[in-house]
This record gives sequence, structure tokens and C-alpha cells, in this order.
Amino acid sequence: MFGSLGFTELILILVIVLIIFGAGKLPQLGEGLGKAIKGFKKSVHEADQIEAEAQAAQQQAAAPQAITAAQVQAAPVDQPAAQQATRA
Repeated sequence: MFGSLGFTELILILVIVLIIFGAGKLPQLGEGLGKAIKGFKKSVHEADQIEAEAQAAQQQAAAPQAITAAQVQAAPVDQPAAQQATRA
């Protein structure tokens, strides 16, 4: 069931928890544990969204730089100087 923990061990753990916290506190403990798990899942999901947004922004920032570099390389070199060289 839970690795090396058997059914008997789980019952023993439940009895010990019941003795320590009492029957009145068990619903509160369950509620607190549920909220903690829900908060953890929410934070993991938000972290994934933030990471995806950062990657998208980084790709958008890199794309214009690549286009600009290609345009600079393809741009003609000083046309008036080239025309003067052909006239001479």
C-alpha cells in the first residue's frame, strides 16, 4: 500500500494520532492538511506559468535582435561612396 507500511502499521499510527490530538482536533488537522496541499499545488502551478511567460518574453526579445542583425548585414554599404568610385 505505502511501500513497506502495512495495514496494521497504518492503523497503529492512526490510533497514536487519535490519542495525541483527540477526536475533536482530527477534522481541524485534516482541513489544515488539505489547505496546505491545495496551496502547494497552486504555487507550483503559478511557478510554471511564470516560467512559461519568462521564456516567451525571452524568445520575443531575441527574435527582433536576430532580424536587426540580418538587416544590418544585408544593408548596402555607403552608396554615395560606391557611386564616386565608379565615376572616377
